[in-house]
Amino acid sequence: MPTALLPRSDQGTSAASGGAPRRRTRVLALAEARWAAAATAAFLIALPLQLTGAPSWLWGALYAVAYVAGGWEPALAGLRALREKTLDVDLLMIVAALGAAAIGQVMDGALLIVIFATSGALEALATARTADSVRGLLDLAPATATRLTVAGGEETVGTAELKVGDVILVRPGERVGADGEVLEGASDVDQATITGEPLPVVKEAGDEVFAGTLNGAGALRVRVGRDASDSVIARIVAMVEEASETKAPTQLFIEKVEQRYSLGMVVATLAVFAVPPAFGDDLTGALLRAMTFMIVASPCAVVLATMPPLLSAIANAGRHGVLVKSAVVMERLGQVDAVALDKTGTLTEGTPRVTAVHALPGSGLTDDGLLTLAAAAEHRSEHPLARAVVSAARARGLDLPPVSDFASAPGVGVSATVGGAIVEVGAPARLLGTGPTEGREDPASYEVLRRAEQLGEDGQTAVLVLRDGIPAGVLGIADRLRPDAATTVAALESLTGTAPMLLTGDNAQAAARIAAEVGIDDVRAGLLPQDKVAAVRGAESAGRRILVVGDGVNDAPALAAAHTGIAMGRTGSDLALETADAVIVRDELATVPRVIALSRRARGLVVQNLVIAGTFIAALVTWDLLGNLPLPLGVLGHEGSTVLVGLNGLRLLRDAAWQDAGH
Repeated sequence: MPTALLPRSDQGTSAASGGAPRRRTRVLALAEARWAAAATAAFLIALPLQLTGAPSWLWGALYAVAYVAGGWEPALAGLRALREKTLDVDLLMIVAALGAAAIGQVMDGALLIVIFATSGALEALATARTADSVRGLLDLAPATATRLTVAGGEETVGTAELKVGDVILVRPGERVGADGEVLEGASDVDQATITGEPLPVVKEAGDEVFAGTLNGAGALRVRVGRDASDSVIARIVAMVEEASETKAPTQLFIEKVEQRYSLGMVVATLAVFAVPPAFGDDLTGALLRAMTFMIVASPCAVVLATMPPLLSAIANAGRHGVLVKSAVVMERLGQVDAVALDKTGTLTEGTPRVTAVHALPGSGLTDDGLLTLAAAAEHRSEHPLARAVVSAARARGLDLPPVSDFASAPGVGVSATVGGAIVEVGAPARLLGTGPTEGREDPASYEVLRRAEQLGEDGQTAVLVLRDGIPAGVLGIADRLRPDAATTVAALESLTGTAPMLLTGDNAQAAARIAAEVGIDDVRAGLLPQDKVAAVRGAESAGRRILVVGDGVNDAPALAAAHTGIAMGRTGSDLALETADAVIVRDELATVPRVIALSRRARGLVVQNLVIAGTFIAALVTWDLLGNLPLPLGVLGHEGSTVLVGLNGLRLLRDAAWQDAGH
């Protein structure tokens, strides 16, 4: 087990972690954000001035600034859509805001403008950050590589210049410059960015390596097998971009309603004004009736039927550690009817831990004594398995004796002198295959290999400890399951009516062990990023609206291709966090079913609000057309319905709404 010269972080290795510059668009670099900030600032200054009785010209001018700053862009977009014979929701918002101002509700209209401007700015920021992360992913692959010449020399070239068949040298601690095959050397390679495996993988002659993966303590000679543009990391970028572009454009449910409703309202208003005079009615009376009709049929309440419940649900989820990026996402979460879960860093913590300690009979060691020896020898190593062993010893309160003569052999393990004895720690097959106990004839070796096979069948990594060349015991190391994983899987199955599937790049045994513990039957292991995308698209072609929960770079294409994607916040890579529609900030897996249930409650309130708004509008319109509805009473009814649907949506701000979502 070699010492890694660069310590590996959790699975969410970002471009930045490898020394590459992190690309991140500043908020105020976006025009949408600057205009939204200006509108919000003007509104926040005007509101207290209005409430404290300041001159109307003062707060009125500030409200006007909010209208212009936040409204000019959506108004322009709406007019362009109108030119394409489409009634855009942006234009409806502007009409609703101007209508509110026309009847004296200037503050209400300004608030509507600010809400929509802020929503647009957040959407633009999310899009920009996603593009940043996709571009930054390419920084995982080094810009240069060391190419070996025919004459036996070395030359530094750009990785884009490498051709299939070139041989490159990958030194300890460097990132692999190209996809290819190992010709010579042995080392542990951290390829979590590609496969999601929690532990580095031993690479020897004949093994495949991927561009952008991190080499451990050994040197490798690699024959380039693919052009840079066709590397796995480049294909991940292409898949994310393709999935983001081909994902069907989404609209809030209310936007679809508004398209037809607003068109009908415009036609009806013109009819109310034009038809009565054609039959001899007074023009002034017809104009007054049409104005009243336009006010009571205004889409203000219809617009507000959706946003308060969804924004309240977003705020509530945010307080409990789930960042939902937009109202569209909050609505889509409630439509999910199938779930796919990643393993490492999602169902598990993404950090290896000691799960078993077996001192061999006749070794003269207790389990604690065996762990002490192993931890002392591993103490100077930065390999993830070594850190797991040392952490386990510390957790048991064991004192580590001093060591000397520490050495690390890539692909084999470590050795050190502890208390006058030579202690070796590493893979059983490699240590036994190179030591005096080679073969199964020796009883101790037979027992070691038997226990190692058992651990392997359980999805654990076996680590052998030798003392003076004689097997002393075996350690089992595995990624630990999150405490709430099993209950989350059960809750998701109850919510969707379908058992979740497990999609992982890890080996089949490790995947099967985790799946059995959490109650998942549909297990798909050894998947590359494109295989995960294929699984997601297969489910969606069968009519499923699938939610993908993951954390790594290798999960990003599936997150982008899914109906909805959720990333783990603490272990998540930059690309996964930006590609996902929602982020679990504190890595509490149990929040996934809760946010789905909360989304469904929000959707239910949207329907309630539409019924309330529709009832008010129908009653007021009927009164105006068949009777004589006074304009002040029409305004009162219109504003009353708007306030009512707004307050109804705010019910989801209560903590009780989140608690209820867990039942």
